[in-house]
Amino acid sequence: MTTMQTTRADHATEVVQFRADDGLPLTLVHVASRRRPDAPRGPVLLVHGAGVRAELFRPPIARTLVDALLDEGWDVWMLNWRASIDLPPVAWTLDDAAVFDHPAAVREVLARTGADSLAAFVHCQGSTSFTMAAVAGLLPQVRTIVSNACSLFVDVPWVSRQKLTHLLPLLGGFTPMLSPRWGYKSQGYFSRIVRSGVKLTHHECDNTVCRLVSFTYGAGHPALWSHANLDDATHRWIIGEFAGAPLSFFRQMAGCVKAGYLVPTGQHSQLPDSLVDGPPRTEARFSFIAGADNRCFLPQGQRRTYEFFDYYAPGEHSLHVIPGYGHLDLIFGRDAWRDSYPLVLQELAS
Repeated sequence: MTTMQTTRADHATEVVQFRADDGLPLTLVHVASRRRPDAPRGPVLLVHGAGVRAELFRPPIARTLVDALLDEGWDVWMLNWRASIDLPPVAWTLDDAAVFDHPAAVREVLARTGADSLAAFVHCQGSTSFTMAAVAGLLPQVRTIVSNACSLFVDVPWVSRQKLTHLLPLLGGFTPMLSPRWGYKSQGYFSRIVRSGVKLTHHECDNTVCRLVSFTYGAGHPALWSHANLDDATHRWIIGEFAGAPLSFFRQMAGCVKAGYLVPTGQHSQLPDSLVDGPPRTEARFSFIAGADNRCFLPQGQRRTYEFFDYYAPGEHSLHVIPGYGHLDLIFGRDAWRDSYPLVLQELAS
């Protein structure tokens, strides 16, 4: 396992290479504060969603979530799991990440820090796969999980449901993935057709990648954030932060949407046939967060997940629906430092 060191302002950044439990190379981006090198709160693991990367948590805004965590005394570890665009692309499922990536990442962080447990902030498909692992009993060393957008129960807009039901089956003969990067980089004739179609149907801004993100992951104009919540630098930064997600993932998500909750593929014996037929096999405290305006995953999914967890451990977990925010502007909105970070910090420390 090798590391690469860089510096950024008053942070020290180390990129740690390690392997998932099936041998796939992954990385952890370790960010430490030069002002609070002791990190009294211990390690926190940040887990991104599909088709992005760990740097999702360090956008070009004055105060990022990483800054806020470091100032509060956390030792920050950002995971690039198999969905990361910083890694060679592979076909993957949520099960693969739950069984192979997240347990290995937790062990790696604990081994390197000497801590006996950690907290985690998990987003979107990083949250669904991490929740799968926790519910299946594969993450006993994780004591607190703050989940953004989607976790165990799944609810999406009607338009997204139609795309998964009717459009997805047609795509397999043309492409193995969908990618917002097609907004500026063609990958064959099909990518050009998709880009042209999105330009005809999405007129919310002149950022083609932003428009393709909405087509790929949600229903709205835009779907994953409000333009009013982003500054110009972040809106431009988005262009380089989204790439492909495989159809293997979208096919699994189609089944989950139909069922209303996460459905394992049945390919890994470490996961139960059903994740919702009994109590979660974890003692971790969950805090479920949703943007009230999320057009990728509707807040009702997080509300149903909270009710499921609360049924088995009344009063232990929490739910927060944040007005004026959607899917990702909770993380990189211009005022997220004021509107969502304090809540994340509070719940991680609880």
